[in-house]
Amino acid sequence: MTKFKALLFDLDGTLIDSEHFHYRVWNEILAESAVQLQYSDFLKNFAGVPLPGNAKRLKELYEIESPLEALILQKEELTNERLKTSTIELMPYVEETLDFFFSKGIAMALVTASKRTDVDEVFRKNGLNKYFNLLVTRSDVTKSKPDPESYNLAVQGIGFQKSECLVFEDTVNGLMAAKNAELTCFAIQGDEESHAKLASADQIFTDFRAAQAYIIANELI
Repeated sequence: MTKFKALLFDLDGTLIDSEHFHYRVWNEILAESAVQLQYSDFLKNFAGVPLPGNAKRLKELYEIESPLEALILQKEELTNERLKTSTIELMPYVEETLDFFFSKGIAMALVTASKRTDVDEVFRKNGLNKYFNLLVTRSDVTKSKPDPESYNLAVQGIGFQKSECLVFEDTVNGLMAAKNAELTCFAIQGDEESHAKLASADQIFTDFRAAQAYIIANELI
């Protein structure tokens, strides 16, 4: 097998534990329409879906009066505001794993459906900038995951062959984006009940410690 020379990481739910944050922001907005989501419903139906898609679905599902673009803008502005006063923790073993790959000189890129300003704020608070050679955000593409555009752009920017790139994702949309770009993808998902829908991943792990151990044992880098 070709050894991987570049690692491409999703952000939300993969590197950072942000789902609770986005859940709270959406519920703050939905409260204006007397609607509240359950967290289990949010995880099942909205996690890993880019903002425009979630806004459209919520507007239709709950007959929200605000125009779609206004709803998207409201979520973006409230997200920016709440990020300034919120702490979003890293997922388990992320820092140790990034430190390990960084020490080996492996090129790393971020490929996320989040906006660049949101990424910049999260990176500032968590000190993630030093690890990444390249950032591809929703601000850089015209089509979000599961479209392969973001991953194709990342491969082009990182400068390696697709066979030399390994993706880490946690949701079906992200996995589909990687696979649509013809990339190897490892799913990192602590919720084992979600593993069945991630079955098309090349490997599935509950956390980065297990993924790192597998990569070392199989000499994949």
